[in-house]
Amino acid sequence: MDKALLQHGEFSDLREVVINDTTLRDGEQSPGVAFRLEEKVQLATQLSAAGVGELEIGIPAMGDHERQTMLAVRDAVKESQLMGWGRMSMDDLNASLNLGLDWINLSIPASRQQQKHKLGLTLGQVLARIDYVVRSAVQHGFKVSVGFEDASRAEMSDMLFMADMAQVAGASRMRFADTLGVLDPFETFSRVHHLVSHASIQWEMHAHNDLGMATANSLAAIQAGVHSVNTTLIGLGERAGNAPLEEVCVATSVMRHARTGVALDKLPALCSLAKQLSGLQLAGHKSIVGDNVFTHESGIHVDGLLKDPANYQGFAPELVGRHHQMVLGKHSGRKAVIELLHQRGISVSEEQQPRFLEALRCWSEANKRIPSDAELCQLLEQAVAVA
Repeated sequence: MDKALLQHGEFSDLREVVINDTTLRDGEQSPGVAFRLEEKVQLATQLSAAGVGELEIGIPAMGDHERQTMLAVRDAVKESQLMGWGRMSMDDLNASLNLGLDWINLSIPASRQQQKHKLGLTLGQVLARIDYVVRSAVQHGFKVSVGFEDASRAEMSDMLFMADMAQVAGASRMRFADTLGVLDPFETFSRVHHLVSHASIQWEMHAHNDLGMATANSLAAIQAGVHSVNTTLIGLGERAGNAPLEEVCVATSVMRHARTGVALDKLPALCSLAKQLSGLQLAGHKSIVGDNVFTHESGIHVDGLLKDPANYQGFAPELVGRHHQMVLGKHSGRKAVIELLHQRGISVSEEQQPRFLEALRCWSEANKRIPSDAELCQLLEQAVAVA
């Protein structure tokens, strides 16, 4: 895990990137997902215990119930910084007071499309609002993140004007939001690097996954120099979701882009909790935490793994508290059959092997799943009977 590697000096030469996890805010905006108070507290405490440095925990302007939930999270979480999300308005700022928040993210459209057709504002009016509301938030003692909604479709010159205004008003951070998930990693790097080079202030990446590139875009932003990235457990979020916490943290560590301070071996349990509380299902091939991502059936792969795990191992599954599992199925070869049946205390003769393999392939096509040990024994009995 990241922390253990750091203690042994393996990551001491890498800069730290802060994970600002928004499972409790943007993650809960997944259609049909609604966390109860105690569930939010459970998720927040587990995220904090895993070393996630910042948590975006809710939207105070939603009402008293949301604010009570945020207070309960504040009471339970002592180690992580907590952030509330609001629009760039005095009403949302006032709703965020007296909740024990360390940060407030104040969001405003950055693209002319949304400025004009969502809020009916000119760039000049947007700049004036940033100046007034950010100054007010700072006076109330918040560390302020200015969230530039739809930044990926904004004019770069407009972004620079808004960034300068936010910085002068006292903001500590600016959030670059690819709200519609329309960027690729190359464009992300180019835009974010330009902004990071321009303004001596923290920048944060907020990536959506509409084109399946939220993790890649988050990594590109890290390479471009952002201070922090937004994530959600199992990629929860609106539409196609956000950058998954487990993918960003593991990829950042394995590729040695940065260190996050997150305990990677705690990620499977965290993701399992998010799956349970959200009521959503995960595909077996879901990166990092899917049931099948360290499961091997192909005869070529199993043979290679038995000889040396490095033959088919991009990173050790133990890094995330898991292990390789080799199973039998349609694509199994003779060596795999001999070895894996032997591990189960089952012996198969050379004469029986081809008949067993044929029976296994037919069974797999008919049932479309991994056979149990009992079913393997039945298949072997059939092969023996035919022989």
